Amino acid sequence: MTRTPGTTSTTAPTTFEEALELLAGARDPQAAFGPYDGTPEACLRAANRTYRLLARLLHPDTAPADRRTEAAAAFTRLGELWNRYQQDITGVTGRQVVITTKRRVYSVGEERASGDIATLYKVSYRAEDDGEARALLKMPRSVTDNDLMEREATALERIAREGDPEYTDYVPRLVESFRYRDAATGTERRANVIERVRGFRSLTEVQEAYPDGLDARDVAWMWRRLLVAVGYAHRAGVVHGAITPDHVLIHPHRHGLVLVDWCYSVLLDDSASGVAGARPDAILRAKAVEHVPAMIDRHADLYPPEIPGKQPPETSTDVYMATACITALLASDAPKPLLRFARGCSLPAPARRPHDAWKLLGELDELLGKLYGPRRFRPFAMPTRRDPKSGGAGAGARTPKATKAAKTTKAPKAPRTSKPADVTTPVDSAKAPKATEK
Repeated sequence: MTRTPGTTSTTAPTTFEEALELLAGARDPQAAFGPYDGTPEACLRAANRTYRLLARLLHPDTAPADRRTEAAAAFTRLGELWNRYQQDITGVTGRQVVITTKRRVYSVGEERASGDIATLYKVSYRAEDDGEARALLKMPRSVTDNDLMEREATALERIAREGDPEYTDYVPRLVESFRYRDAATGTERRANVIERVRGFRSLTEVQEAYPDGLDARDVAWMWRRLLVAVGYAHRAGVVHGAITPDHVLIHPHRHGLVLVDWCYSVLLDDSASGVAGARPDAILRAKAVEHVPAMIDRHADLYPPEIPGKQPPETSTDVYMATACITALLASDAPKPLLRFARGCSLPAPARRPHDAWKLLGELDELLGKLYGPRRFRPFAMPTRRDPKSGGAGAGARTPKATKAAKTTKAPKAPRTSKPADVTTPVDSAKAPKATEK
C-alpha cells in the first residue's frame, strides 16, 4: 500500500496494520511521505499531515496491547524518516531541526536563552515578501507547563487585537502558537514563536552592571516606559502577573523597552459589574478572572500579598511589581520624594494602590519635572555582553560594571495628551521606533 502527499491523491492508511505496511515498504523518506514534486512549503505541509496520521496509528499508547514493542520500533523509525525528509527537502543538514506547521516551515538554530520554564531557540522562516524572517521558538522543558505557554499566546493575541496599536512595540509579537510532537518520544509540547528583538538587555543585567545603583535620572526613562507597557496591556484586559527584572528588557541606546514572558498572565473580568466593553476606564478597576498560576521563587520578594495568597490580581498588582523592579535600580542617594512616590505604589492592600498606569505616568512626570526641570535625554551605556546566549528572554548575564553615562542633551518637551506620548525614542518624540528585528 502506498500513498503520496502533495499533488497526488491516494488513500491514506487508517489502521495500525496499514501504517505498518506503509512503513515497512518505505526504503527512503519519499516512499513514506511522498515525492518532492512541489514547493518545499507545500510538500512539507502535506507530508506533515501524513506524519501526524502515522504517528497516531503507530504510537505505542494507541497500538494493540500485544504489539506495543513492534509499535515502539516502528514509531522510532517513523521519526527518523520524518527528520530525514525535512532535512532533505529544505537543504538543512547536520543536526538542525525543521518544524513544519499548518502556516510555516521553521528552521531551528542554536539555543538563544533559557528561562524559568522554557528554552528559546533561534528560528528562521519565509516571510510574506519571500525574504527570510527571524524569530525565537519558545519551547517548554516540561509538558506540565503547556498551560503556561497557552496563557502567553492568549495574552499576546488579546493585546494585539484589543490594545492601542500605537504601543505595539512594548510587547513582543506572537508569530504563531502550535503543538509540537517530539518524533522520538511522542511527547507533545505547546510552542510559541515570538518575533526577535535585537540590542535589548534585561533589568537583571542592568543591576549586575551597576551594583551600586543608577542615578534616578537614568532610572526615570525606564520607569516611564514600563508604565506605558503595563497600561497598554491593562487597557486590553490583561494583567502580566510576573513583572520581574528578567522580564523587562531595555534598549540602552534607543531608550526602548519591551515587557516579555506573558506565561503567568491572567485576563481581567470586564463583565462582573456589567461593564463589558467599557474600556479603558472601567477595566482598570476590574479583577482578574483567576489567580496568577505560578510564582518565580527567586523573585518571591517582588510579589504583592495577593499573589502568594492566591487572590485574583488587579491592575494594581502589576503596578506594585513594576515599582519593585524600578526601585531596585536606584542608588542610595535617590531623592526622597521619588521614594515616597514609590511607596504609594507599593501598599499592601491592592485597592489602595494606583490602578491606572498611564495616569500614574502623568503624576510621575509632574514629580520628575519638579525635581529635575524639563526632561532631557541622558545617554545610557551598558557593557558588551560576554555570553551570546544571555538576555533577550529573561536570562541575565554576569557583566562588568558599566561606564558612567555621558553628558545629557536637551530634548523638546512633550505636549500634554490623553495618551502617554513621547516615551520611546531617545529624544522623547511621540512616534515610537520599531523595536523588533525583521
